Amino acid sequence: MEEKTNVMRILEQKKIKYTAHSYINTDAVSGVDVAAALNENPDKVFKTLVTVAKSGKNYVFVIPVAKELDLKKAARAVGEKSIDMLKSKELLPLTGYIHGGCSPIGMKKVFPTTFQHEAENFDTIIFSAGKIGYQVEMPLSSLSKIIRYQTADIVIEENVNE
Repeated sequence: MEEKTNVMRILEQKKIKYTAHSYINTDAVSGVDVAAALNENPDKVFKTLVTVAKSGKNYVFVIPVAKELDLKKAARAVGEKSIDMLKSKELLPLTGYIHGGCSPIGMKKVFPTTFQHEAENFDTIIFSAGKIGYQVEMPLSSLSKIIRYQTADIVIEENVNE
């Protein structure tokens, strides 16, 4: 790994073990492409989504790359009436991250963070290291040393009857 991201520096400061992954030399764009580029199960690779509630508060949701956030379930999980996705242009000023390189670690402010509960099923999960092309892999439980988070069912259920 030739480059360290802020996320990696934060993890090292807190003495939290992680594995760095890079997909910089691939043409992976979507999260599913990234999982494939890393030869990982897409259920174990997570994307970070930033939302804004009707109350004006921001919330972070971290879900498997192949899934879609269920805005109603997400709002319920954080006790809000409704939430919407944050507009792309508001992401950088709010979090310090650009679209595609957003990590739940190291945002400008700490926002309430909710992981899709399946994250607890894996020994380690993979998510953005805060820069496009870089991912970190670590146990979900280690994240509690850096951010406060909860887990909930926040994704749209696929039709299992197909």
